[in-house]
Amino acid sequence: MNLPNKITLTRIIISILVLLILLLPWYQLGITTPSFIVGGKVIVDAKYLVAAFLFLVASVTDFLDGYLARSKNMVTDLGKVMDAIADKVLVNGVLIILAYQGFISVLVPVLIVTRDTIVDSIKMASGNKGQVVGASKWGKAKTICMMIGITLMLVYNLPFELIGLPVADIFIILACILSVISGCIYYYNAKELVFKEK
Repeated sequence: MNLPNKITLTRIIISILVLLILLLPWYQLGITTPSFIVGGKVIVDAKYLVAAFLFLVASVTDFLDGYLARSKNMVTDLGKVMDAIADKVLVNGVLIILAYQGFISVLVPVLIVTRDTIVDSIKMASGNKGQVVGASKWGKAKTICMMIGITLMLVYNLPFELIGLPVADIFIILACILSVISGCIYYYNAKELVFKEK
C-alpha cells in the first residue's frame, strides 16, 4: 500500500471516529462530556469541538492524498475506491447526523446523497466503457464549501454566532447549490458517452 492510500485509510478511520463521537449516547454510558458557555449565550458541548477538529484533519488529508497520488504518479484502483468510501463516510455521514440532531435541514443530506448517487452511477457507466469524465471546478468548489460549512456547524458557527451571522448555514447552502450545478455539468459532459449504444 503506497503513501496516498495509507493517508486515505487513515481518513476512513478518522471518519468513523467522528461518527462515533457524534452518535454514541455518552450519557447512557455514564460519561458526561464537558460543556461551557461562549460569549454568554452559546452553550458548547466539547464533543462537537473534538469532532470538528478530527473532521478538519480528515478534510485536509482528502486534498493531501489526492495531490500526492497525482503528483507522484501513484494513482491506483484501490486508492480510488478507498477515496470514494472515505468521502461518503465522512461528509454524508456527518450531514445525516447533523440533520438528525437538528443542526441542519434534512433536505441537505437528501440532496447531497442523491447527487452523489447519480454522479457515481455515471462514473460507473463511463468506466465500463473505458472512459473517465473528470471532475469540474464546480465540484471542487462544492467540496471546499461543504468542508468549511460542516466544520463551522460543528463548532456552533463560532465566532460568527456571537454577532448573529449564519456563516455555517451560508456555506452549506452554497455547497448544496454548487452540488446541483456540478452534478448537472457532470451529467451534461457524460450523457452522450453513458447513453451511447455499444
